[in-house]
Amino acid sequence: MKSSRLVSLLLLLQTRGRMTAAQLAEELEVSVRTVYRDVEALGAAGVPLYGDAGHAGGYRLLDGYRTRLTGLTAGEAEALFLAGAPGAAAQLGLGSVLAAAQLKVRAALPPELRAHADRISGRFHLDAPGWYADADETPYLPAVADAVWNSRALHVLYRRWREPTDVERRLEPYGLVLKAGRWYVVAGPGPRTYRVDQILRLDDAGEEFTRPDDFDLPGYWAAYQRDFHHRLRPGRAVVRLAPGVALTGTAAATEGRPGEDGWTTVTVAIESLDHAHAEFLRLGSGIEVLEPPALRERMARTAAELARRYGNPSVTGGNL
Repeated sequence: MKSSRLVSLLLLLQTRGRMTAAQLAEELEVSVRTVYRDVEALGAAGVPLYGDAGHAGGYRLLDGYRTRLTGLTAGEAEALFLAGAPGAAAQLGLGSVLAAAQLKVRAALPPELRAHADRISGRFHLDAPGWYADADETPYLPAVADAVWNSRALHVLYRRWREPTDVERRLEPYGLVLKAGRWYVVAGPGPRTYRVDQILRLDDAGEEFTRPDDFDLPGYWAAYQRDFHHRLRPGRAVVRLAPGVALTGTAAATEGRPGEDGWTTVTVAIESLDHAHAEFLRLGSGIEVLEPPALRERMARTAAELARRYGNPSVTGGNL
């Protein structure tokens, strides 16, 4: 809708400063001509918006101008309060800041949107950590967050899984990521990923660093996760699944169509033969391993052993 687009254009100029018509068009996914019309509409409505010609030109708002948050839709107001993560903010030392910010936003909302936001806060609660893991002790998290914000280099003593376990590192913290209740810092050079709870000692290096302008934290993390899952499950197995049987605890399998007997052949990523053997045994007779041969033979031996143990020699090793 045009009214929503006008609010978006206004907020873009308010948060980013001067922007060209082409930049605005790209952000709003409209034509440059549409931007020209929207700018004229805002000007006619009394918004102090100015256009500068030339290579360094563009549109900008009069210094000091701020719009109120009356342009929020009900869904946007709900999402704003649902996105609040008080636990994470508290760990970063920003709990009171988040509460104050939400209070100010709530006060600026019209009554009907305020009711929507209150309903969301009262009916949805985000709790990221899993059930079966103790909370990580992250005493250096506020210091790391401060270094991320102020582009300060750090000297740390870091514990890793392989020998030597305790190593010294100089980090240039680019950003923090909270994943399943665990904090990670992405830092240069590299960049590389470090668990914040594995930092044993931390000192300010006494110098600033320059964060790469083209570094994209969400993009880096998405690529890191893909690489992690690839390294976690480098092998492949081909299996047949009985009707109604689904793989759990493994990487997503390729899609397959059921055969004439109702069984479906799929390829699935596996971490190792040992891990796959344990995972597939849980499905009992609902799975048959076709490849690799070593895994199929191991499943057959286990099936034969179970048949001997339970006194049912008629069970063969083909289907477990």
